[in-house]
Amino acid sequence: MGKNNLIIQSIVQGRLTPAQAAEHFGVSRRWVYELMRRHRAQGDEGLEPRSRRPLSSPQTTTGAVQERILALRRELTARGLDSGAQTIAWHLRREGLAVPAASTIHRILRAESLVADQPRKRPRASWHRFEAEQPNETWQSDFTHWTLADGSDVEILNFLDDHSRFLLYCTAHRPVTGPVVLEAFLQTADTHGFPGSTLTDNGLVYTARFAGGRGGLNGFERTLRDLGIVQKNGMPNHPQTQGKIERFHQTLKRWLATRDPAGTLEQLNTDLELFARIYNTERPHRALERRTPDQAYTARPKAIPQGHHAGQHYRVRTDRIDATGKVSLRHHGRLLHLGLGREGIGKSVTILVADNDATVFETGSGIILGEYALDATKDYQGKKKKPPEETEDQT
Repeated sequence: MGKNNLIIQSIVQGRLTPAQAAEHFGVSRRWVYELMRRHRAQGDEGLEPRSRRPLSSPQTTTGAVQERILALRRELTARGLDSGAQTIAWHLRREGLAVPAASTIHRILRAESLVADQPRKRPRASWHRFEAEQPNETWQSDFTHWTLADGSDVEILNFLDDHSRFLLYCTAHRPVTGPVVLEAFLQTADTHGFPGSTLTDNGLVYTARFAGGRGGLNGFERTLRDLGIVQKNGMPNHPQTQGKIERFHQTLKRWLATRDPAGTLEQLNTDLELFARIYNTERPHRALERRTPDQAYTARPKAIPQGHHAGQHYRVRTDRIDATGKVSLRHHGRLLHLGLGREGIGKSVTILVADNDATVFETGSGIILGEYALDATKDYQGKKKKPPEETEDQT
């Protein structure tokens, strides 16, 4: 016999008053009177323990929201995008729907077998993550391999802003070479400004210091040096140093894997343009407090080079070598003519100007065609004479 029954029997059979029964059994008088009411209405069944669960809860996730949570999980997964609870919450908020707690979203996904339990991960408190304080403070760069529909291999070159994860450049090449890296860097800088530093691995396209004694700097290194940009390279065999762009490559490949394989390099680059837009403006990033990279990149002032050439004025322009083997450049109010040679007639070039110095690169290949100390008193500008030790490695 349960306690509730004993209380009622002590009153009915034992002739205790409700006050005496309450004192004897250590309950309140109000509870004794409630039991008496239930017994009169329902008999012994009314004395059975009842659920304390409320009849309704304002926090209950509605069926429509649950359905949208499941739909978002499937949609984002099919597109190769992050589909975790936090990301789903971001999309619900964006759509103006009620947003349950991330733990609630996770339980809903788990109930539908859309998530799998993972082994206990390393606690976040143990992470030692570096992040630049400003946009353009550090650019990370690397390239990764991808396969076209015909089975041929191509390489996708990327530049990623360390502070915001903003994807600055993402284009496929066959293959990525030193001149390609240099041209991509200048093109990116023309759009977004020059960074204070770069962070890459030790591949020959980025640095010639492990080139087996061939000597000299490659075009990328020389340009960074001339611009006063700090060049940082990770430790050999330690890709964690460039962890952000390594992790980015996983995101990129997961997205590409959901699409029909590109048949040509041009088609792949069209896909990459679409990915860059989605990644920068439509995909919230956990490390950015659920902001998009575009929001984080534009939220703070950009850093600028702080090296020994800090304070110089930089500009980039494109031109084509004319029929006389020259390109024109306006400098200090005068139109100067940079001599390049008739063998280059018709070539498209990129001109990097740093105060009174100019460097001309062949567009596409990134090969340096000429360097100039600009003299506004002369119309014709001849090339600088290159010292023997400055021989360039265009690997």
